[in-house]
Amino acid sequence: MQYTHDRLLADTSLEDADGRVREALKAEGFGVLTEIDVKATMKQKIDEDMDGYLILGACNAKMAWKAMELEPRIGAMLPCNVILRSVNGGTEVSAIDPVASMSAVNNAELHEVAGQVRDRLARALDAA
Repeated sequence: MQYTHDRLLADTSLEDADGRVREALKAEGFGVLTEIDVKATMKQKIDEDMDGYLILGACNAKMAWKAMELEPRIGAMLPCNVILRSVNGGTEVSAIDPVASMSAVNNAELHEVAGQVRDRLARALDAA
């Protein structure tokens, strides 16, 4: 089972991709609640070098509210992570598929909400 929606932003730096992705997420109703610079963290914590890797914790508050109404503990699976990763030829952007990540929860109404979130995330990545 595929657990992410992926897109390569060809010939695009991580910094440029970051701006494009944030704008596209905003257009779909998401805000970025958290940001982890994995490259900097790995260098600081274990003195390892790696290519650029950024994790954005994206949240659509209305959709998160619906999900938490249906399953109060679902917050353990929020926010929706989007990664930006420097690769040969540009930046790869990947967003979690909430349907895949929430498949262990036996709640059909939650799965419907997760499908709506998945569609919004996919549209954002496709538009970036």
